Amino acid sequence: MLSVAKIAFILLAFTVCNCTAPLSKGEAHSAAKPDKKINFIENSWSEALKQAAKQHKYIFADAYASWCGPCKMLKATTFRNNKVADFYNEHFINVSIDMEKGEGPKLSQQWGIQAYPTLIIFNEEGKPLLGTVGFIEANDLIRFGEAGLKK
Repeated sequence: MLSVAKIAFILLAFTVCNCTAPLSKGEAHSAAKPDKKINFIENSWSEALKQAAKQHKYIFADAYASWCGPCKMLKATTFRNNKVADFYNEHFINVSIDMEKGEGPKLSQQWGIQAYPTLIIFNEEGKPLLGTVGFIEANDLIRFGEAGLKK
């Protein structure tokens, strides 16, 4: 009769062997597929304005701080949602700005940032149209973007 420890060891060994087995050609291709995410211009408001004018698109700005937990959650979850990524990459110029570095403090004061994350939709000239503060789930972020496009 096998002890609980032996059964656990056998299951663990099987799992490790199964996880390290080589992938077939088709599996390797799908495993290497990159995650979808919102494509952000990093820390350059001027570049976002330039691209918005050139492409005639609104700007979606992620105003964050490096120490902010909800900001990190947005980047790890909501901004990597396939539907969110498709929607924002199609309809907006996306910019992510650390509000405590570079041009961030000046923009933070100009935009009246009170908390992080702050998400703002601007028209192509850089006029703020709509904003929200705090972590936001994927479906709510899409609704936020749709509302911004109607302004």
